[in-house]
Amino acid sequence: MNILILGANGFIGSHLSEAILEQTDWSIYAIDLAQDKIENCLSNDRFHFFSGDMIKQKEWVTEHIKKCDVVLPLVAIATPAAYVQNPLSVFELDFEANLAVIRQCVEFKKRIIFPSTSEVYGMCTDEEFDEETSNLVTGPIHKERWIYSTSKQLLDRVIYAYGKHNALAYTLFRPFNWYGPKLDNIFNPKPGGSRVLTQFIGNILRGEDIMLVGGGAQQRCFTYIDDGIGALIKIIENKNNVAYQQIFNIGNPLENISIRVLAESLVTLIKRYPKYAEFANKTKLVDVDAAQYYGSGYQDVQLRVPAIHRAEQFLDWKPVVDMATGLDKTLDFYLA
Repeated sequence: MNILILGANGFIGSHLSEAILEQTDWSIYAIDLAQDKIENCLSNDRFHFFSGDMIKQKEWVTEHIKKCDVVLPLVAIATPAAYVQNPLSVFELDFEANLAVIRQCVEFKKRIIFPSTSEVYGMCTDEEFDEETSNLVTGPIHKERWIYSTSKQLLDRVIYAYGKHNALAYTLFRPFNWYGPKLDNIFNPKPGGSRVLTQFIGNILRGEDIMLVGGGAQQRCFTYIDDGIGALIKIIENKNNVAYQQIFNIGNPLENISIRVLAESLVTLIKRYPKYAEFANKTKLVDVDAAQYYGSGYQDVQLRVPAIHRAEQFLDWKPVVDMATGLDKTLDFYLA
C-alpha cells in the first residue's frame, strides 16, 4: 500500500511515519516544509520525502494523490492563539487547501483519512461526545476562536456528502488532546504559540509563571500519541472494511483532568530533573482572564470527553497509556 502524508513533519505525521515504517511494509510519500521530526525516516527506502509547501506544490500533490492508495491531509494550524490572531490564515490552510485535496480524492477515487477535531463539538452539553448523536455547538461570529472548529466541521460535512453521493471512501478521526514527544517547540516564547502541555513545559524552562486561563478549571481528556497512532494504523489497514465511511473519536476518557492539575503535575515532575529543578521550584501558577491572554475573540470549553465505543467496536481499539506514564515519556524526550 502507498500512503500519502501531507504534513509528515508535524506531530501526528512524524509519529505515524515512524510507526508505518516500523510496523508495516507500506510505502510513504510525504511532503512538508521541514524535516527535523522525521530524520529517522529519511534513510528508509520506503519513505519518499519532498521538501515543499503543499499549497505551492500543487502539481506534486496531484501527482501523488493519483499514485497513492490512501491520502492523509494532516496540514493544519492547530493552536488556539492563531484562531484568534490569524483567523483568515486558519481558514485558508485548514479549509481551502484541504478542500482541494478532498476534491481530488473524489476525482481520482482515492481513499481519504481526514483529521477532524474534538473542537467540532464546541460547547456541546453532553457528558460524553458521541460521533453520531452529539450536537456541534459553537459561539457567535465575533468569537473568532471557532473558525478552526467550523472549518473542520464543514469539511467533515463535505466529506460525508461526497461519500453519500459520490461513494468517496473516507474515514474521519477526531483526536482528543493528543500529546507526547515532538508535540511542539518548547522554546517558543510566544504566549499561546504552543499547545497547552508544551506551553507549560516551556514556561517552566524559561523561568516564567504559568498563566492559567480562567483559572485552569477547564477539563480535557489527554491521549498519549502512541495510543492515537495505534488507532490510525488500524484505520489505514481497514481490515474487513471496518473504517469505510466512519467517524471515530480517538481519545482517552479515563484521563480527564483540569488544566490546573496538568500544570501542577508538570511542576512536580520537572523537579525530578536536576538540571531544571530550580526553574520548577520558582514557577508560580497565575490565574489570567481569557480575553487578556488570547484576546476578545476567544471562548472556552469547560469539558470535552469522548465516547469511544465506536472505535472499540469497529477498530478493536482502546487507549492503554495512562497520564503518568505518558507525561514521563514526554518529559524524558524533552528534558532527559
